[in-house]
Amino acid sequence: MEETIAQAPLEPRPAATVMLVRDAPDHGFQVLMVKRNLNSDFVGGAYVFPGGGVDLVDGGAEAEAFCRGRNDGEASSILGVPQGGLAYWVAVLRELFEEAGILLATHSDGTPLELTGETARRFVELRAAINNKERRFLDVVAEENLTLDVGGLHYFAHWITPEGAPRRYDTRFFVATAPLHQTAAHDASEVIADEWITPDDALRRHREGDIELIFPTIRNLQAISRFASVEELITAAETAGSVPAILPRITVSDKGVRILLPGDPGYDEAFQTGSLPGQTGDFNAAVRQIASSANQESE
Repeated sequence: MEETIAQAPLEPRPAATVMLVRDAPDHGFQVLMVKRNLNSDFVGGAYVFPGGGVDLVDGGAEAEAFCRGRNDGEASSILGVPQGGLAYWVAVLRELFEEAGILLATHSDGTPLELTGETARRFVELRAAINNKERRFLDVVAEENLTLDVGGLHYFAHWITPEGAPRRYDTRFFVATAPLHQTAAHDASEVIADEWITPDDALRRHREGDIELIFPTIRNLQAISRFASVEELITAAETAGSVPAILPRITVSDKGVRILLPGDPGYDEAFQTGSLPGQTGDFNAAVRQIASSANQESE
């Protein structure tokens, strides 16, 4: 019989992440992944997609004024929230720039931003100032006379950290096409490596123990691996209907840690009794065990 450890659930923090994709040199496509700092409280060293928490400054009239392709009403409708949905799109663009140096934006005449030559060097300095809390992201966007390309981001998945975890996130996953004339570069702080990789190669390397992935990352890599090209993936995301929220639940027994998804036997019972150890170290160990099991099952 499985046992669970009860703990009052925390309210999940809104978060957003992006699967930035580009055509692969031979066939198929690659996705940008970054490696979390080894000293991170949450699964340090794991490879994830660029992203992070939604901040207050990501929403509201000021942020919306810099957005092209989607307003807050439209964004909120897509996410199924009464208002404030556009903040998730802005947060994704901000985090992508902070962590990976990619900025999905256009000039006032509608041409895409290119980060080459002197412009690239200037934006390296601007990014450092933002990461050092010396400048605000929206102030840089305004001073450079840019508009954020929120229309190029497409909603793909919705995952919520299990109840009982010491940190919880309500995370929206997006997909977007990488700009042609920008080069990804990790920030050497929150993330310490960046890599363009095909979804299948990422899953294979995790099975072989070369890189570490967590459960939602694995599931989303599996989901996008079904598509043959960037165009096919983006078209599917653009035309998708409602995106269900996935709230995994975790049980602990003498056989180890198991993750349950909606519809799995025992899912409701896990919800009623709680599921996760309360310490961050215990939770990270559980996440790693689950990720390893999940990827083995996908072989």
